[in-house]
Amino acid sequence: MAMQSAAVGRTDALDENLTEAVVDLVLRGMWRGRPESDHRPLVDAGLAMVKGPMVLPTEPARAAAARILRVSAGSEQERQITAAYEAFLPINRKLREVCTAWQCRPDGTVNDHSDSVYDAGVRESLEDVHEAIQPVLRRLDGLPSGSGRYVTALEEALDRFDDGAVEWLASPLCDSYHTVWMRLHQELLLVLGISRAQDEALEEELVTRSRG
Repeated sequence: MAMQSAAVGRTDALDENLTEAVVDLVLRGMWRGRPESDHRPLVDAGLAMVKGPMVLPTEPARAAAARILRVSAGSEQERQITAAYEAFLPINRKLREVCTAWQCRPDGTVNDHSDSVYDAGVRESLEDVHEAIQPVLRRLDGLPSGSGRYVTALEEALDRFDDGAVEWLASPLCDSYHTVWMRLHQELLLVLGISRAQDEALEEELVTRSRG
Protein backbone atom coordinates (compact mmCIF):
# COMPACT_ATOMS: atom_id res chain seq x y z
CA MET A 1 0.00 0.00 0.00
CA ALA A 2 1.54 3.29 -1.08
CA MET A 3 0.80 5.80 1.67
CA GLN A 4 1.26 9.51 1.17
CA SER A 5 4.20 10.89 3.12
CA ALA A 6 1.97 13.20 5.15
CA ALA A 7 -0.07 10.25 6.34
CA VAL A 8 2.97 8.13 7.18
CA GLY A 9 4.26 10.92 9.39
CA ARG A 10 1.38 10.41 11.83
CA THR A 11 2.06 6.78 12.76
CA ASP A 12 3.13 7.42 16.37
CA ALA A 13 6.45 5.60 15.97
CA LEU A 14 5.10 2.56 14.08
CA ASP A 15 7.60 1.41 11.48
CA GLU A 16 6.53 1.31 7.83
CA ASN A 17 5.81 -2.42 7.71
CA LEU A 18 3.74 -2.31 10.89
CA THR A 19 1.90 0.76 9.61
CA GLU A 20 0.87 -0.97 6.40
CA ALA A 21 -0.11 -4.14 8.27
CA VAL A 22 -2.30 -2.38 10.82
CA VAL A 23 -4.08 -0.35 8.13
CA ASP A 24 -4.68 -3.50 6.08
CA LEU A 25 -6.07 -5.35 9.10
CA VAL A 26 -8.39 -2.51 10.11
CA LEU A 27 -9.70 -2.02 6.57
CA ARG A 28 -10.32 -5.74 6.16
CA GLY A 29 -11.82 -6.10 9.63
CA MET A 30 -10.08 -9.44 10.14
CA TRP A 31 -7.51 -11.76 8.71
CA ARG A 32 -8.11 -15.46 8.16
CA GLY A 33 -5.40 -17.98 7.44
CA ARG A 34 -2.53 -15.50 7.64
CA PRO A 35 0.83 -16.95 8.71
CA GLU A 36 1.94 -16.11 12.25
CA SER A 37 4.81 -14.04 10.85
CA ASP A 38 2.18 -11.63 9.49
CA HIS A 39 0.18 -11.11 12.65
CA ARG A 40 2.65 -11.75 15.46
CA PRO A 41 4.25 -8.25 15.36
CA LEU A 42 0.77 -6.68 15.61
CA VAL A 43 -0.23 -8.98 18.48
CA ASP A 44 3.01 -8.19 20.32
CA ALA A 45 2.34 -4.46 19.85
CA GLY A 46 -1.21 -4.76 21.19
CA LEU A 47 -2.68 -3.95 17.78
CA ALA A 48 -4.26 -7.34 17.05
CA MET A 49 -5.78 -10.28 18.88
CA VAL A 50 -6.18 -13.88 17.77
CA LYS A 51 -9.57 -15.55 18.16
CA GLY A 52 -9.57 -19.07 16.77
CA PRO A 53 -8.82 -18.87 13.04
CA MET A 54 -9.28 -15.09 12.97
CA VAL A 55 -6.97 -12.17 13.69
CA LEU A 56 -8.93 -9.07 14.74
CA PRO A 57 -7.84 -5.44 15.18
CA THR A 58 -7.86 -3.96 18.68
CA GLU A 59 -9.14 -0.49 19.57
CA PRO A 60 -5.56 0.91 19.54
CA ALA A 61 -5.21 -0.49 16.01
CA ARG A 62 -8.40 1.25 14.87
CA ALA A 63 -7.22 4.50 16.45
CA ALA A 64 -3.82 4.18 14.77
CA ALA A 65 -5.39 3.50 11.37
CA ALA A 66 -7.67 6.50 11.80
CA ARG A 67 -4.66 8.74 12.51
CA ILE A 68 -2.67 7.32 9.61
CA LEU A 69 -5.42 7.65 7.01
CA ARG A 70 -7.14 10.89 8.05
CA VAL A 71 -6.58 13.61 5.48
CA SER A 72 -6.18 17.22 6.59
CA ALA A 73 -9.48 18.73 7.69
CA GLY A 74 -10.58 21.57 5.43
CA SER A 75 -8.11 20.63 2.69
CA GLU A 76 -8.88 20.39 -1.01
CA GLN A 77 -8.13 16.68 -0.76
CA GLU A 78 -10.81 16.30 1.89
CA ARG A 79 -13.29 18.30 -0.21
CA GLN A 80 -12.73 16.09 -3.26
CA ILE A 81 -13.00 12.84 -1.31
CA THR A 82 -16.12 14.06 0.49
CA ALA A 83 -17.83 14.77 -2.83
CA ALA A 84 -16.98 11.27 -4.07
CA TYR A 85 -18.07 9.73 -0.75
CA GLU A 86 -21.47 11.41 -0.99
CA ALA A 87 -21.85 10.01 -4.51
CA PHE A 88 -20.83 6.59 -3.16
CA LEU A 89 -23.48 6.32 -0.45
CA PRO A 90 -26.63 5.91 -2.61
CA ILE A 91 -24.80 3.28 -4.67
CA ASN A 92 -23.81 1.58 -1.43
CA ARG A 93 -27.49 1.18 -0.61
CA LYS A 94 -28.10 -0.38 -4.03
CA LEU A 95 -25.30 -2.89 -3.54
CA ARG A 96 -26.77 -3.99 -0.22
CA GLU A 97 -30.11 -4.49 -1.96
CA VAL A 98 -28.42 -6.58 -4.68
CA CYS A 99 -26.69 -8.80 -2.12
CA THR A 100 -29.94 -9.25 -0.20
CA ALA A 101 -31.79 -10.14 -3.41
CA TRP A 102 -29.11 -12.70 -4.29
CA GLN A 103 -29.47 -14.40 -0.93
CA CYS A 104 -33.26 -14.08 -0.43
CA ARG A 105 -36.23 -13.89 -2.77
CA PRO A 106 -38.81 -11.09 -2.37
CA ASP A 107 -41.06 -13.34 -0.25
CA GLY A 108 -38.23 -13.84 2.26
CA THR A 109 -37.38 -17.41 1.28
CA VAL A 110 -33.79 -18.41 0.65
CA ASN A 111 -32.74 -18.06 -2.96
CA ASP A 112 -31.71 -21.58 -3.98
CA HIS A 113 -30.64 -20.31 -7.42
CA SER A 114 -33.01 -22.67 -9.21
CA ASP A 115 -34.66 -19.74 -11.02
CA SER A 116 -32.21 -18.60 -13.67
CA VAL A 117 -34.44 -15.71 -14.73
CA TYR A 118 -34.50 -14.32 -11.20
CA ASP A 119 -30.74 -14.70 -10.82
CA ALA A 120 -30.18 -13.01 -14.18
CA GLY A 121 -32.20 -10.05 -12.94
CA VAL A 122 -30.04 -9.78 -9.83
CA ARG A 123 -26.92 -9.95 -12.00
CA GLU A 124 -28.29 -7.12 -14.15
CA SER A 125 -28.80 -5.03 -11.03
CA LEU A 126 -25.22 -5.77 -10.00
CA GLU A 127 -24.04 -4.55 -13.40
CA ASP A 128 -25.90 -1.28 -12.79
CA VAL A 129 -24.07 -0.91 -9.49
CA HIS A 130 -20.73 -1.73 -11.08
CA GLU A 131 -21.22 0.85 -13.80
CA ALA A 132 -22.38 3.47 -11.31
CA ILE A 133 -19.33 3.08 -9.07
CA GLN A 134 -16.77 3.56 -11.86
CA PRO A 135 -16.93 7.39 -12.03
CA VAL A 136 -16.85 7.51 -8.22
CA LEU A 137 -13.69 5.42 -8.15
CA ARG A 138 -12.09 7.70 -10.73
CA ARG A 139 -12.71 10.61 -8.36
CA LEU A 140 -10.99 8.83 -5.47
CA ASP A 141 -7.37 9.14 -6.55
CA GLY A 142 -6.97 11.34 -3.47
CA LEU A 143 -7.30 8.35 -1.14
CA PRO A 144 -4.03 7.75 0.76
CA SER A 145 -3.83 4.27 -0.79
CA GLY A 146 -5.24 5.31 -4.17
CA SER A 147 -8.32 3.82 -5.80
CA GLY A 148 -6.66 1.60 -8.40
CA ARG A 149 -6.52 -1.45 -6.17
CA TYR A 150 -10.27 -1.24 -5.60
CA VAL A 151 -10.94 -1.02 -9.33
CA THR A 152 -8.82 -4.13 -9.92
CA ALA A 153 -10.25 -6.10 -6.99
CA LEU A 154 -13.88 -5.37 -7.88
CA GLU A 155 -13.28 -6.39 -11.50
CA GLU A 156 -11.62 -9.63 -10.40
CA ALA A 157 -14.47 -10.47 -8.02
CA LEU A 158 -17.03 -9.79 -10.73
CA ASP A 159 -15.15 -11.98 -13.22
CA ARG A 160 -14.99 -14.85 -10.74
CA PHE A 161 -18.68 -14.48 -9.96
CA ASP A 162 -19.51 -14.59 -13.66
CA ASP A 163 -17.35 -17.70 -14.01
CA GLY A 164 -19.73 -19.47 -11.66
CA ALA A 165 -18.04 -18.98 -8.29
CA VAL A 166 -21.12 -17.54 -6.58
CA GLU A 167 -19.27 -16.90 -3.32
CA TRP A 168 -17.43 -14.05 -5.04
CA LEU A 169 -20.46 -11.80 -4.74
CA ALA A 170 -20.86 -11.59 -0.98
CA SER A 171 -18.82 -14.17 0.93
CA PRO A 172 -16.68 -12.74 3.78
CA LEU A 173 -14.26 -15.65 3.35
CA CYS A 174 -12.70 -14.30 0.15
CA ASP A 175 -12.09 -10.94 -1.51
CA SER A 176 -15.65 -11.01 -2.84
CA TYR A 177 -17.29 -8.00 -4.45
CA HIS A 178 -19.03 -7.09 -1.20
CA THR A 179 -15.89 -7.65 0.89
CA VAL A 180 -13.82 -5.31 -1.31
CA TRP A 181 -16.66 -2.79 -1.30
CA MET A 182 -16.80 -2.82 2.50
CA ARG A 183 -13.04 -2.23 2.63
CA LEU A 184 -13.43 0.83 0.40
CA HIS A 185 -16.29 2.07 2.56
CA GLN A 186 -14.21 1.67 5.72
CA GLU A 187 -11.31 3.56 4.19
CA LEU A 188 -13.58 6.44 3.23
CA LEU A 189 -14.85 6.70 6.80
CA LEU A 190 -11.35 6.74 8.27
CA VAL A 191 -9.99 9.15 5.67
CA LEU A 192 -12.79 11.63 6.39
CA GLY A 193 -13.11 10.99 10.14
CA ILE A 194 -16.77 9.95 9.87
CA SER A 195 -18.45 7.65 12.39
CA ARG A 196 -20.71 4.77 11.42
CA ALA A 197 -23.69 6.57 12.93
CA GLN A 198 -22.98 9.70 10.87
CA ASP A 199 -22.46 7.53 7.80
CA GLU A 200 -25.80 5.74 8.19
CA ALA A 201 -27.68 8.98 8.77
CA LEU A 202 -26.13 10.64 5.73
CA GLU A 203 -26.81 7.62 3.52
CA GLU A 204 -30.47 7.67 4.53
CA GLU A 205 -30.68 11.39 3.85
CA LEU A 206 -29.05 11.10 0.41
CA VAL A 207 -31.10 8.07 -0.62
CA THR A 208 -34.32 9.80 0.45
CA ARG A 209 -33.33 12.93 -1.44
CA SER A 210 -32.48 10.95 -4.59
CA ARG A 211 -35.93 9.33 -4.54
CA GLY A 212 -37.60 12.74 -4.44
